[in-house]
Amino acid sequence: AAVAAPRAHAPPLGPVRSRDGPSLFIRDWCEGRPVVFLASWALASTMWAYQVAHLSDQGLRCVALDRRGHGRSDVARTGFDMDTFADDLATVVDRVGGRDVALVGHSMGCAEIIHYLDRHGAGRIGKIALLAPAAPYLVQTADNPYGAPRAYHDARIAEWAQDFPKWIEANKAPFFAPDTSPAMMDWLCDELRATPAPVAIATFRALLQRDLRPALGRIDRPTLVIQGDMDASAPLEITGRRVAAGIRGATLKVYPGAPHGLFVTHMEQVNCDLEAFLKA
Repeated sequence: AAVAAPRAHAPPLGPVRSRDGPSLFIRDWCEGRPVVFLASWALASTMWAYQVAHLSDQGLRCVALDRRGHGRSDVARTGFDMDTFADDLATVVDRVGGRDVALVGHSMGCAEIIHYLDRHGAGRIGKIALLAPAAPYLVQTADNPYGAPRAYHDARIAEWAQDFPKWIEANKAPFFAPDTSPAMMDWLCDELRATPAPVAIATFRALLQRDLRPALGRIDRPTLVIQGDMDASAPLEITGRRVAAGIRGATLKVYPGAPHGLFVTHMEQVNCDLEAFLKA
């Protein structure tokens, strides 16, 4: 009997060279329709471990990016601005290839996705999922009463510049649920502590400088927004609800009792909702 030829597999992505030089570390796991993951502020691709474990078992290729300066990507001297972050994502999406890439982000990663779509278009993108988005605009202005005053953000940055580990420890509880294991909390806090304070500060300043409200109305891809109603880092009423309202046809799923770290505290629900959305 004839033996069928083995199916060709796309080679896994290695480190990706960004447009201005720094190397970006990529985790590329399994085969199938590609899903590119964007991490939260001051976290790296490892934060998505439990989503990757589930979705790869469901036949999806999971590609997770370490933002420049984070994880195993180069700590660049420059490029900590939203345009460059969007360009870095574009480089990764182009390397993944195809015209049906899904994008999944958490917190600041959602802002990067929104800006990427506005700056580079959605030609390669099929769907987007935004978890607890730190968007559309976090600074209070005359026409944006939903944001926090700039002085509030500046005070937080000053704390990071003095003792970033102390701030992480003092503010970790609201990120998690009461039944989150101490080991899980320690793991994610260790990931935060691994990000250099100058990188965390520069990245957050970049987020504050970008008003994404105009970009929302230009998104024309199926969009799922997931957020908890106990999110202390990015309150639902000023972030996720406004993002979902601004994107035509977006679906908003609100998790009762879920905090900002819902990707671990409500892991099973997040994984099931992402699977259903990405495979539909």
